[in-house]
Amino acid sequence: MEKKDIKKVVLAYSGGLDTSIIIPWLKENYNNCEVVAVSADVGQKDELDGLEEKAKKTGASKLYILDLTEDYVDNYIIPTMKAGARYETYLLGTSTARPCIAKALVDIAKKENADAICHGCTGKGNDQVRFELAIKHFAPDMPIIAPWREWDIQSRDEEIDYAEAHNIPLKINRETNYSKDKNLWHLSHEGLDLEDPGCEPKYEEKGFLELGVSPINAPDRPTYVTLEFEQGVPVAFNDKKMSAKEIILLLNEIGGANGIGLLDIVENRLVGMKSRGVYETPGGTILYEAHEYLETVTLDKLTLHEKQKLSYVFADLVYNGQWFSPLREALSAFVDKTQERVTGKVKLKLYKGNIIKAGVWSKYSLYSDELATFGVSDYDQSDASGFINLFGLPDTVQARVNAKNGEL
Repeated sequence: MEKKDIKKVVLAYSGGLDTSIIIPWLKENYNNCEVVAVSADVGQKDELDGLEEKAKKTGASKLYILDLTEDYVDNYIIPTMKAGARYETYLLGTSTARPCIAKALVDIAKKENADAICHGCTGKGNDQVRFELAIKHFAPDMPIIAPWREWDIQSRDEEIDYAEAHNIPLKINRETNYSKDKNLWHLSHEGLDLEDPGCEPKYEEKGFLELGVSPINAPDRPTYVTLEFEQGVPVAFNDKKMSAKEIILLLNEIGGANGIGLLDIVENRLVGMKSRGVYETPGGTILYEAHEYLETVTLDKLTLHEKQKLSYVFADLVYNGQWFSPLREALSAFVDKTQERVTGKVKLKLYKGNIIKAGVWSKYSLYSDELATFGVSDYDQSDASGFINLFGLPDTVQARVNAKNGEL
């Protein structure tokens, strides 16, 4: 579709630096098109305050604020957590949110009879792929506008220049101009001093961390938490039944206060470059630890090991924007089967950034103290001799052939 034919655009709008300047830029470069802003609430809290007024003042005809928090938790976060998926130790906070948001964007674009969907992702990042693959899944013929791949703005400083020239209010300044992404699962920090892997993150500096504190500033006493799971899904906190969303929000508060969930990583982006970022994922880090602890007693060896292998495949798919791919859906079906008996309770001790295991219980536990004990048991240790002979038979045959041929 040519620019002149685009009359209405649906914009993924966060109110941050990128999307704040995109509204006037779209109107300047796409024939004063109507811009319908869409803000997806995935748990960023106060970042949504005042967005409607701001969006309209900068040229949007309207703003949709969509509460996607339950959908995000139940249909994206929990399936990823159950899979044990980590991308290079990153718990995929941005990666899981993008397909959820993109699906909602398509819904609004269809409702509004929009001619195109626009996002503010840079041409260097992963999110452009995540958004666009999801959009193509639900609206394969929908034109997509990515200003960062069109305009002549080259940096965040130049974005601020544009905003100032157009009287667009910003909540940041040049000195605190980190690129951040926040939702109920995590907060990411990129840019400024973090672009140098040799620079230590400013964990103790006031205002840097938002979801918690540095372990140095955490209390000098431990905090115990108990989590209950049913078929791999968290259902109770300290014996009180709650939704998964409520549990994550509580764990964020408690984990953050104890300095849990900080990750400083140089990751391999999909587009090929390495990128350094700092992530805060207090609740998610606790939830992963508890879930995996429960799996150690409820999953048999073969299933556990195969699931761990496939978790890397799952993580790659999510990181690379392939959430709606047939393979990710097939892997989730496998994961759901493995979770049928991942039911029970886990107790953890949180202390200055550390998560210490403090107990696990399940009616489906495969752990038998009668077998594993160093005391008297029904296990016949003499059975091991025949087992070792059979298990080592290929090695024995190979050694005999080597000796026959004069090889060591």
